[in-house]
Amino acid sequence: MSTASSGIRFDSVTVAYDGNVVLDALDLTVGPGEVMALLGPSGSGKTTALRAVAGFVRPASGRVFLGDRDVTGLPPYRRGIGMVVQQYALFPHMRVADNVAFGLKARKVPKAEIRTRVAEALDMTGMGAYARRHPRELSGGQQQRVAIARALAIRPDVLLLDEPLSALDAQLRSGMLAELARLHRELPDVSILYVTHDQVEALTLADRIAVMDKAKLRACGTPTELYRAPADAFTASFVGGANLLPVTVGTGGVSFGDAEIKADTGGVARGASATLCVRPHLVGLGDGPNRLTGTVREIQWRGSTHRLYVDVGGHRVMADLRELKAPPVHGESVSLHFAPEDAVLLPAGVSAGEE
Repeated sequence: MSTASSGIRFDSVTVAYDGNVVLDALDLTVGPGEVMALLGPSGSGKTTALRAVAGFVRPASGRVFLGDRDVTGLPPYRRGIGMVVQQYALFPHMRVADNVAFGLKARKVPKAEIRTRVAEALDMTGMGAYARRHPRELSGGQQQRVAIARALAIRPDVLLLDEPLSALDAQLRSGMLAELARLHRELPDVSILYVTHDQVEALTLADRIAVMDKAKLRACGTPTELYRAPADAFTASFVGGANLLPVTVGTGGVSFGDAEIKADTGGVARGASATLCVRPHLVGLGDGPNRLTGTVREIQWRGSTHRLYVDVGGHRVMADLRELKAPPVHGESVSLHFAPEDAVLLPAGVSAGEE
């Protein structure tokens, strides 16, 4: 695999169906060997972007590059891409080895080399012992491994993953996340574009995350950057979940209803409206700095934590607390607090799922 043919670049790519823009002037670069997650709600344009790279949709304008090659006009089979989709798309009448060999046979690879590369791909995905089985004899997680092995057998420079874990249960999904992370370490030159609506998948696997909404790119950065310093309220709520409180900027802090909150205002003009972002796990119960008082509306036990939903002046505030021996009850008045350094000031705006 050469770096000249690896990597992906979207150059102002727009895709439209019957005049309806579903991907709007996307500019994005995935470096050689990088894992880029496209994260966003349904209809955000993330799968369309992946299909544009695969060659399944033709941009209305803009160009798609794989490495230094302009592939905008090339059919899918000439792009040299491996792809794994949500439903695996295995051939039910073929054994596992034949499924994995399919792409190699289509490329007219010599038989001896096909056997070697099939065995290599199956071993890499931990499916070497299942070569003679049919897909119906495999679990969902095993079928997913076979689909990944088939994509890797052609030794692609670019691997496209379209919601590959969404059909798996939670335990299998966790195991496959670990497998994909291991594969990435073993294939450091392969560029991966990973489409998902799952925050955990994106935060776990990606070197960088591109957040999509309403056909547009909203933000792009490392998981740490987007989690700790999101660009806006939508990104904050979609990458990790957040409390987003409407505030007015004052001197040395902000006002939230009747409460005065200490936070870094970052030079925002006094009197301006803004959104205060605080992650739920950074909110504590009881007295402390930046104290808010409210009424418990819901309590969820999540095993190692309790999540409290507290009404504070008509706004919902979430607090993720280590498992409480005596959690408050519905309707109880409680105090919450958070450290000034844990609050991030964002431009006033809507969050994910809000208008």
